[in-house]
Amino acid sequence: MNRINLICLGVKDLRKSLAFYKDIGFSTPETAEEPAIVFFNNEGSKLELYPIDELAKDINEENPPKSIGGQFRGITLACNMKSKEAVDEVMSKVEAAGGAIVKMPRIVSWGGYSGYFSDPDGYYWELAYADTWEFDDQNMLVID
Repeated sequence: MNRINLICLGVKDLRKSLAFYKDIGFSTPETAEEPAIVFFNNEGSKLELYPIDELAKDINEENPPKSIGGQFRGITLACNMKSKEAVDEVMSKVEAAGGAIVKMPRIVSWGGYSGYFSDPDGYYWELAYADTWEFDDQNMLVID
């Protein structure tokens, strides 16, 4: 077990989150106006959106976990980019799609270029670039 096939985000408003992620460049074959679940096709993984109450019931139907209620969930997601310009371009899409820019992209202590945004449900995403990074033929970051 040395892989992650899906990353599922429990969302409050599936339609709103679907529109947000499509607006910032995620691809999905989903065409239904009111889907029950959405899968985005990414290079190397899939991102899943699922109503948060249904996700909680899927974990434990009789005693579903309680929402953390606006507190930091202790998880961030990241997209490693191939240029500073790509970081800035996606940040612009995020802002236009209604996402919150939490930290404007800037040169950071480890020598790269990084910024953060949050999606409509408060999930934090980092967009980052470093000129030393290499990517494989499936656009996965090579980490030795």
